[in-house]
This record gives sequence, structure tokens and C-alpha cells, in this order.
Amino acid sequence: MTPPVFAHGHLRLYLLSILATRPMHGYELIQALGSRFGGTYVPSAGTIYPRLTKLEDEALVTKSTDGRKTVYEITDAGRAELEARHSELDGIENDVTDSVRRLADEVRASVNNAMKTLRADLAATAREARADAREAGRAIRGEPQRETSATRLREAEMVLDEFRHQVRIDLRSRVGQGDLGEDVVATLREQLAQVRQTLRG
Repeated sequence: MTPPVFAHGHLRLYLLSILATRPMHGYELIQALGSRFGGTYVPSAGTIYPRLTKLEDEALVTKSTDGRKTVYEITDAGRAELEARHSELDGIENDVTDSVRRLADEVRASVNNAMKTLRADLAATAREARADAREAGRAIRGEPQRETSATRLREAEMVLDEFRHQVRIDLRSRVGQGDLGEDVVATLREQLAQVRQTLRG
């Protein structure tokens, strides 16, 4: 089971530390958190807004309306709490760094495992195709059919290698932009599973 990104009560303090830099609306806070995690963790609105409400109830933040947006700002009491828990915040920063590494490793492992599985399935499908071609070739034309299957296998493997290369580039780009959300690995796994199903079918 994957451990939580933040220990109990730590996200609340971390939100205060972000708001100490400048006032923000909820979506900006979510983006700021995602950026600090390199896109490997992006909290949901259902995670952030209840904590902001609690911080407001405790008079640690205030909120105001800017058009359609609600802007949150840290209060003097909030800054005082940050100052009083400064050493604890340092520990949270270290935990965040560890969480970023762990989440990045999980993304990398999931993508690598999915690609290995896809490669194995493609190879198995190609072997079956070669076996079928050999049987058909014996009855009709023979060796040329085997050469055609081998050529197709090489082409399939080149396509797979190029796909892996491009996906790695895209993932790294999204991490750099702070845009690699929690759903990316799940979506990648689902799409690759569909490819496998198509090949098997």
C-alpha cells in the first residue's frame, strides 16, 4: 500500500507556508502544490478546500472574493503559527522531497512494467503469426511467407521502441511543466491494456 504523501496535519501547515508567499485562490494552491511535487502529486479540490475552511475557522487565513474567485490570504495568527512550528515545517519539506522521489519511482516503474508487458505480448503475437505463416507457406508458397512475418516483427519492434522513446519524452516534459497528474499512470496503463487486448483479439 502506498503511504500518504502528507502525514496527519502536515498538509494544513504546508498550505500556510505556501500562502505566506502571497494570497492565492484554491486552484492556484493546487497548482503550487503540484509544482512543488514536480507534477507527481496533484491534490484534488476535495482535499484542499476542507482544509482551507478549517484554517479560516481557526482565523489562520481569511478569504475574499475577486470576481468569481475566492482568494485566501494568511493572517498574522497564521504567520505566528508558521514561526512557532518552523522546525516542524523543515521536516515536512524533507518529507515532501522523499515523497517526490518515491512518486517519481512509482511512475517510472509503472511505465517500465507496462512497456515490458506490451513488448512481451507483441513478441508472443509475432511468434504466433510466424507459426501460422509457416503452416500456410508449406501449403501454398513456402519460405517467402516466413520472410514477410519476420519483416513485420522487426517493424513492430521498431514502432514499439519509437513509442517508448516518445512517451518518455512526453512524461519528462510534463514533469518539467508541473503537469503530470495522478491520473497519468492510470490512463497510460488503461490505454496499453487496450492495445494488448486488440493484439490478442
